[in-house]
Amino acid sequence: MSTTTLTAPIPVDIAGVHARPGVGRLVAVELRKILDTRAGFWMQLATVAITALVVIVRLVAGDATDHTFASVLDVGLKPAAVLLPIAGILLVTSEWSQRTGMITFALVPMRSRVLGAKLVASLVLAVAMLAISVAIVAAGVLVASPGVDGAWSDAGTLVAQSAVYLTGGMITGVAFGMVLLASAPAIVALFALPIAWTAVASLSFFADAAPWLDTRLALGPMPKEVLSTTQWAHAGSALALWMLLPLLIGIWQITRREAAA
Repeated sequence: MSTTTLTAPIPVDIAGVHARPGVGRLVAVELRKILDTRAGFWMQLATVAITALVVIVRLVAGDATDHTFASVLDVGLKPAAVLLPIAGILLVTSEWSQRTGMITFALVPMRSRVLGAKLVASLVLAVAMLAISVAIVAAGVLVASPGVDGAWSDAGTLVAQSAVYLTGGMITGVAFGMVLLASAPAIVALFALPIAWTAVASLSFFADAAPWLDTRLALGPMPKEVLSTTQWAHAGSALALWMLLPLLIGIWQITRREAAA
């Protein structure tokens, strides 16, 4: 009985094996994490459906002269403004709730790159949802208010401000997810803390500080009116408190925390 010895080496293509994944690939992976799950898919579909529904209801009520782009846009962005931050929370907390953090951070040891990809993916989703919402609103206004004077006043500026409105809310959701790393507490905190702050800010001795620190007062006018310089200052200070500060805390925490097994 004889044995055969293989002497010729088997060719193996190892090109790119040790190359780290590019930013585009990481962002694409994070977008799939948002959209390729049942919760993510149905949440985005529900956002579009609810947007169409509220726009139709808004256009059916009232006179055609009241159906300006600004007034309908203010209503049409509300579903995305509420649901997008939840998607941002789930994008981050899924690494811990689904026990995928060990794999993610083993494949990409530099955690700041993963967090950066999550932020970019969340911004891409927010901008895409803005485009869909604006298209629905514009189509509704074209049908309901053809030829009405002033129906499209400051439309470009309002869309740009709405981009800040939606992306700011989306990043706030991501930031809360980074801080708490659990879906339920982060979602509760996202809605409960601003409501509690609004209640406190309604007291007379907080009247002067409220516009600077209350996101409802600072960001609420963005889809419906052109902001003044003072209003932009209010928006900047409110976003610094509710978006930037939690984001920095979350990044600091995740880059030093043990990965979920």
